[in-house]
Amino acid sequence: MTENLDVANLFSLNGKAAIVTGASRGIGFALAQGLALAGAQVFAVARSVQPAEPFEGDVRYVSGDANEAVAAIASEIGARQGRIDVLVNAAGITLPAASDREGMLANFDQTLKVNLTTPFACCLTVRPLMPRGGSIINVTSIGSVMGFPGNPGYVAAKGGLRMMTKALAVDYGTSGIRVNALAPGYIHTDMTAKSYADPVLNAQRRRHTCLDRWGAVGDLVGTAIFLASDASGYITGQDIFVDGGWTAKGLT
Repeated sequence: MTENLDVANLFSLNGKAAIVTGASRGIGFALAQGLALAGAQVFAVARSVQPAEPFEGDVRYVSGDANEAVAAIASEIGARQGRIDVLVNAAGITLPAASDREGMLANFDQTLKVNLTTPFACCLTVRPLMPRGGSIINVTSIGSVMGFPGNPGYVAAKGGLRMMTKALAVDYGTSGIRVNALAPGYIHTDMTAKSYADPVLNAQRRRHTCLDRWGAVGDLVGTAIFLASDASGYITGQDIFVDGGWTAKGLT
């Protein structure tokens, strides 16, 4: 019944504990910061010794491999009979193209490990501590549904993460846990800095969107808060594209 909705707190994350991987910079940093400012207690995980800039709000930064760091956090929380309400798998890599077969295979394997296997491991770790109403957000890409040249490992990993999201939504749904994919378009980060600085590539990618601009990391925060909060309580197994309309535009 709509009269029972607590609209004032629908998007609040007060009292929720969240883990965000890949949180030292770029998209992961913005999502960790956004969840904290929405009221969550955030464990921000990344390989870097420290984040690119200080966090605001209730954020504890943990440096290390995502799989190992999440396992350590889960063990600590479990020991005090706590819970993890939100997991955001934002850690990811894209590697320079290799010219030889062995290099291509090595890049492919490493890309799948970081972008697909590690998120799965983190989901397995967190699930026992996640209550009904918990939310897992896997950061995919427009590359999860479109073929981009020169980086088959990244496209395969993000496509796999997209379908893993749907599979886990089925498996975890019986426990009341939601699993969704947040799929960015081209976002201006350190990872995309080279193409952003190239006037030709910048313009090409801008023209692919309906909004005639690249995305900023802040453009993803609202969607992440929505997916982490009770506002999305009946949404699971979905791809939420934050791409300026790239996947909608077609041939124009």
